[in-house]
Amino acid sequence: MTKMGITIYGCGQDEAVLFREMAPRFGIMPTITAAPVSEANIELAFGKRCISVSHKTQITHSILRALSQASVAYISTRSTGCNHIDVDFAQSVGISVENVVYSPDSVADYTLMLMLMAVRNAKSTISRADIHDFRLNDVRGKELRDMTIGVIGTGRIGAAVMNRLRGFGCHIVAYDHHPKTSANYIPLDELLQQSDIVTLHTPLNVDTDHLLNRQRIEQMKYSAFIINTGRGSLLDTEALIPALESGRLGGAALDVLEGEEGIFYADYRNKPIESKLLLRLQKLPNVLITPHTAYYTDHALRDTVENTLINCLKFERRPSCLGTPPSTKMVI
Repeated sequence: MTKMGITIYGCGQDEAVLFREMAPRFGIMPTITAAPVSEANIELAFGKRCISVSHKTQITHSILRALSQASVAYISTRSTGCNHIDVDFAQSVGISVENVVYSPDSVADYTLMLMLMAVRNAKSTISRADIHDFRLNDVRGKELRDMTIGVIGTGRIGAAVMNRLRGFGCHIVAYDHHPKTSANYIPLDELLQQSDIVTLHTPLNVDTDHLLNRQRIEQMKYSAFIINTGRGSLLDTEALIPALESGRLGGAALDVLEGEEGIFYADYRNKPIESKLLLRLQKLPNVLITPHTAYYTDHALRDTVENTLINCLKFERRPSCLGTPPSTKMVI
């Protein structure tokens, strides 16, 4: 039986090991490259209807046109979000786009870790201990059971976060355009006014870009914390920084950041960082920055690779009489 071929673009070494291990079980022959998809390497997709891309690279209209001309009909993005691809434009040139489902526990666990680190002043405490200053912090920590946590976006990850929070005994409120669980849903304005911690888990799209803008940040409780493990542009960074610098907000823990592309996942130890917003944030003692790593666990990576292969196989086996399926954007 002839094996199905797919091209895996932007593939890390750890992903490549898993693709080579798993692909034969599905009757798939992967072509693997560490390079992100571009017009310069479209030839790697020749003869293949399905490709896979990572979330780390913006897929431009010109790349989508070139892929369409190369007869690519399906893109499986190894991420929950599709904001790096213009899905509607892809559909217009005959390419269906679908994300992958992976363990929500990876991001949910990380979110709780960031919450705890933020409310216990972990950045300042660890920094001082590293230079052998073992005095107590000037600011006392807070306990989650005494706090109201506002969860924005209650898909698989948001729901997993709420499940964990219940064990801490805190009060949980939620906001979502499309309520999905038995959570205590309230309007967004009320959530911002009531919450001691606001955590972001909604997909990024035209409606949620800068969901937390200057006006909404000003609505938040004095000394509240923001946690973002969703997408950087859910939060207006230029509005966030003054609120943190002035003490209006108590702190922030950000695993994603506006303008992270080209910075996160790269080694900048010996290179200057040009993002002034990132540099300002890193100077603040009440801000934690991590490089979009919440999803990165053994379990989630295996899920991602396996579901990429399943996505492509299902598309390839779809009866031709049904045509190309509509692009899919699953909730986070």
